[in-house]
Amino acid sequence: MTTNNTRLFKKSLLAVTITLASSQAMAAGFQLNAQSATGIGRAFAGDAVIADNASVMARNPAAMALFDKTELSLGFESITSMIEVKDVNYVGGAVPVADTDDVGDTSIAPNIHLIVPVNEKFAWGVNAYSNFGTKTEFEDSYPAAEYGGLTDVMSINFGLAGSYRLNDQWSFGAGLDLIYGEGTMKRTSGVGMQGGGVPLGTPLLDVDGATGWAVGFNIGTVYELDENNRFGLSYRYSPEFTAEDDDGQEITLPLPDIAEFSGYHKIEDTKFAVHYSVQWIGWSAFDSIDFENLSATKSTIAWGLAQANGGIYQKDYKWQDGWHYAIGGTYYLNTDWTLRAGYMYDTSAQDSLTSISVPDSDRQWFSAGFTYHIDTASNVDLGFTYLLGDDVKVEENSAGTPLTATTHADAILFGLQYSRSF
Repeated sequence: MTTNNTRLFKKSLLAVTITLASSQAMAAGFQLNAQSATGIGRAFAGDAVIADNASVMARNPAAMALFDKTELSLGFESITSMIEVKDVNYVGGAVPVADTDDVGDTSIAPNIHLIVPVNEKFAWGVNAYSNFGTKTEFEDSYPAAEYGGLTDVMSINFGLAGSYRLNDQWSFGAGLDLIYGEGTMKRTSGVGMQGGGVPLGTPLLDVDGATGWAVGFNIGTVYELDENNRFGLSYRYSPEFTAEDDDGQEITLPLPDIAEFSGYHKIEDTKFAVHYSVQWIGWSAFDSIDFENLSATKSTIAWGLAQANGGIYQKDYKWQDGWHYAIGGTYYLNTDWTLRAGYMYDTSAQDSLTSISVPDSDRQWFSAGFTYHIDTASNVDLGFTYLLGDDVKVEENSAGTPLTATTHADAILFGLQYSRSF
């Protein structure tokens, strides 16, 4: 293979590693909001302090102090992303690329939360849910395959937390997060790379079922002004995460820290409450992905070149911190029904670097939901959100095959949850 083609392969391999962080239109970057159906029904407004079921421990461990009975919540969320890639101009228009609207997918994210008060001061809890995940998939025949392909990344957060009530106003909490992650990424050379002597369909990246574990933590506090007004503040440390597949391919990326402030106010002598949240997501820490081949046995052409370069690559990013601004309302209709709605504005994590497989943008969440109280100890929650993204102009040339396009990503979130106190 010629020197120029070797350089093109190396450049292409660097380019495709960025797609580990491709987003499935749930929240900015590759953050999921998949803790509860209740949260979906109010755009997660006030979720670090409302404490209407056990799922609150995923947003603020201190809020466990607000319960005087054992609480269990379990449910799932379905996330359907609708991603368009249109107006594509690939290698100067020499290769036609049709618009596509089937890049997204539907994912199911289960969750479970358990809070156990020990006495009037202490409570502990355990939970499992997902904080980060994405899946995008282009057809195998997509002409610009070096920028498309398959990305399927998922994490599961296993949490153990405790809370302490200092007095009638202040409560504090802390938790430990054990994070399991797995991912599959596949990229091949596109039509435009043939001009550089790279055969169509040449494997550029083939990471299949990479898995790994990491440890993080979270802390929080709740201040209760009175029985109808309270505030919550929480912080979650997310670690650098490393995953490895059976062929010795290792990918390391930093996950963002998250801070959230929430308020809840029930209007006296009414059935209505208003609640809100401001959340900061530290995506600026996502400065690079490290990509390494730990095994000398991988036989693909791309990896042969990677081994010649020491098997180590680093892809730099220019991501920015993200913000969520959410406001919602709850109407306590009667002893059987509680109604809720919410709105969130969610800012993009990406700044100057964009990609057709990273359809990230500012987003608006329009949410509604309800709780049906089966009896005084159990209830069912349903939540629905329509997430509306913006058009994003994309320019790519990292593989030596210039491409411009417009991406647009919307999503539908649906959640169902059962909660019970004991």
